[in-house]
Amino acid sequence: MSESVKRRAYNSPRRRAQAEATRRDILDAAKRLFERNGYAATTISGIAAEASVAPKTVQLAFETKSGVLRALWNLLLRGGQDEARIDQQPWYREVLDEQDPERQLLLNARNSRRAKDRIAATLIVIRGAATTDPDIGALWNRIQTEYHANQGVVVASLNEKHALPSGLSVERATDILWTVNHPNVWQLFVGERGWTADEYEQWCAETASAQLLKR
Repeated sequence: MSESVKRRAYNSPRRRAQAEATRRDILDAAKRLFERNGYAATTISGIAAEASVAPKTVQLAFETKSGVLRALWNLLLRGGQDEARIDQQPWYREVLDEQDPERQLLLNARNSRRAKDRIAATLIVIRGAATTDPDIGALWNRIQTEYHANQGVVVASLNEKHALPSGLSVERATDILWTVNHPNVWQLFVGERGWTADEYEQWCAETASAQLLKR
């Protein structure tokens, strides 16, 4: 068999699909273990056993435990694409494309709530591990920076519509929206105080509108 035929066979769609399915099984297993046992107590061997694969398979796919958690975060937020910008996501574009400022903040609260439904438990794991694992610390810092910047784009869009109250700067408005919509606030209300996700979404939208839109 020629080398080119061997290469085509190795890179067959079936093989790629199998590899992707295995990768997803590993991430699903890791999510269960991270959220149940915490980051420190979860091991590569444990993830492998939970996913019914060999530890070497996990290492080949993700290299380290921090690599597994980073890939899990990207899967939940970015569809598995590490470099996919948030402003390319349909749910974020929907907010920016809305022309009515109040509805824009309603959509921002709704779509952010949906994202938190997916990521909240994993984000708690990341936040907890950030103080002990430098790689996860870097991931946590990246999450904070990107989230503030993304909320800043929403505020800039409001400012272009002349929707911000007089005297409220874009920088201060961004800090307000970032705080109101922050996953830590979600965790306090929903995780600690027992609010429903719907109640949080309504509060987030109403508070953002009250603080950021001129009357």
